[in-house]
Amino acid sequence: MRPFRGKPESAGLVGEKMRVVIVGAGKLGYSLAEYLTKEQHEVVVVESDESHREIIKNNLDILTIAGNGASPGVLTDPDVKGADVLIACTYSDEVNMIICMMAKKVGVKQTVARIRSNEYTGEADNFIRNVTDIDLVLNPERIIALEIVRLLLTPFTIDVGNFADGQVKIFECRISENSPLTNKPLRELGLPKGILVTGILHKNKLTIPRGDDVILSGDMIFCIGLVGVIAEFENFLGVSLSKIERVLIIGAGRVGRYLAPLLENQGISVKIIDKNMERCEQITALLKNSLVICGDGTNIELLTQEGVAEADIVICLTEDDKLNLLLALLSKHLGAKKTVVKTAYTEYAGLMEEVGVGIVVSTRLLSVGEVLRFLRRGDVLGVSIFEGAKAEAIEIVIDALSPLAGIPLRNASLSNRCLVCAVVHEKTALIPHGNTVLYPGDRAILFVEFDAVNEVMASLKGK
Repeated sequence: MRPFRGKPESAGLVGEKMRVVIVGAGKLGYSLAEYLTKEQHEVVVVESDESHREIIKNNLDILTIAGNGASPGVLTDPDVKGADVLIACTYSDEVNMIICMMAKKVGVKQTVARIRSNEYTGEADNFIRNVTDIDLVLNPERIIALEIVRLLLTPFTIDVGNFADGQVKIFECRISENSPLTNKPLRELGLPKGILVTGILHKNKLTIPRGDDVILSGDMIFCIGLVGVIAEFENFLGVSLSKIERVLIIGAGRVGRYLAPLLENQGISVKIIDKNMERCEQITALLKNSLVICGDGTNIELLTQEGVAEADIVICLTEDDKLNLLLALLSKHLGAKKTVVKTAYTEYAGLMEEVGVGIVVSTRLLSVGEVLRFLRRGDVLGVSIFEGAKAEAIEIVIDALSPLAGIPLRNASLSNRCLVCAVVHEKTALIPHGNTVLYPGDRAILFVEFDAVNEVMASLKGK
């Protein structure tokens, strides 16, 4: 995950509850409202479409306001103008920018704008933030493209988060029947030094493990590892991995247009298929060596002809979740080694993985993680959400008043639904043990069950 892009002088405290106004109750707006409500923030949703507003009213216990988020009447509403944060996520980049600019004028402290167009990235991205005074530019398609690249660089995982300035990775992987990790207590596994199992997902139930817990075939495990040790862990698992050299992308939409150049820069051979000629022309203009084919990705003859079976990874990026699942299954049937599917719906992820899709990435969940990091900033340096929001990894700074400071971890009063899984002391990352002592200014990476986050974060502030 990328670090937040905001203003340190306006940073809030860990665990501080805010009033958050969300303008736009589409898919992203709904997900943000849902997760921020779980975080116990006071959430207000502004939406002009009555059908979208009804969905919010019927499913979430929050205040909704009918109206145009850019209108003076809405922006001067007492529930809006006094907000700590306003998130504009309508379907128009320009409207979102205008809403954020006007919100600052009426007293909203911080603003977030969803801005998706390629025109507003790179140097233009910095220009827009400076001119409009937007605190966070949220680009879901760019976020998901960067996430896919990270996943491809750690190919035995199905999810990954980077922490401690890239020194540490938390990753998720499924355990096969012949894995050396199965049917033994964790304390007897003999894992490489620098690797720690932080969570076990068994039959959809997440456990923060202790030494006596046992991993079973088919379980999903979450591990943390020092970057230099991850290759050793691959060998320990008996995973034989070849370098990713050929990627086939089906879908040249916004995500594809961000992803393909990133893969090219990694020296990967990229082939893109899309049936829309305009999108093909747009992505061709961004690429140097990749091949772009205007055709139907569901055409078996085309996929076979273009070497789907020879691709190391097939990435399905159309705007239709069901079509992406179909394309992944079809590619697997035709001999693809591994598939990646983009989905908006987090509830589809488990089903897709059960039927054979290798990696599922959720645009909405990644965007929610970006917003959570922004809202918690100050002592919080990073947030990653795992397994459809069953767990979070959070990187925090230890202050002098923290109950973790100055005592061995084994003596710290910390919920059993949380694990301190890595520490950064004097810029060096390490995997802690019971006798490890954290000092003010150190950074700790916590792995926490999702619905225990508020309890854990409050306890770290002595609340």
